[in-house]
Amino acid sequence: MALINPYINFNGNAEEAFNFYKSVFGGEFATIMRFKDMPNPGFEVSEIEANKIMHIALTIGSNVLMANDVPEFMGKVNENENRSKISISAESREEAEQLFNGLSAGGSVEMPIGDSPWGSYFGMFRDKFGIEWMVDFDPKYKGKV
Repeated sequence: MALINPYINFNGNAEEAFNFYKSVFGGEFATIMRFKDMPNPGFEVSEIEANKIMHIALTIGSNVLMANDVPEFMGKVNENENRSKISISAESREEAEQLFNGLSAGGSVEMPIGDSPWGSYFGMFRDKFGIEWMVDFDPKYKGKV
């Protein structure tokens, strides 16, 4: 069965926020990836954004709180409105595909599901009700992050 974890978007202060969350909840960072670390020559990042967080995950018990900084070219996140996504960690590629196709039906796909530059099987969309989702299968974690 898939796990569902909260995923928060930040306007450049994800690392500060997550250090704060870690000080409150405890736990350990399972992942910290900066935009400069993304191994994709087709995704060039400005020097201003190179050290911003592309993905961070804080393990809290058996849960994972995840986030990123939204690149400036995508616009600012309205901090008074929804700035989070629901992230599903699937147990297999097949489950990821099924969940992605089912939940995105009638919605708007932001990133088609497929192999990501960071090594997982990943897709992102807004469902027909306006809820934002990410579906991920990472064979290293098998549905645990």
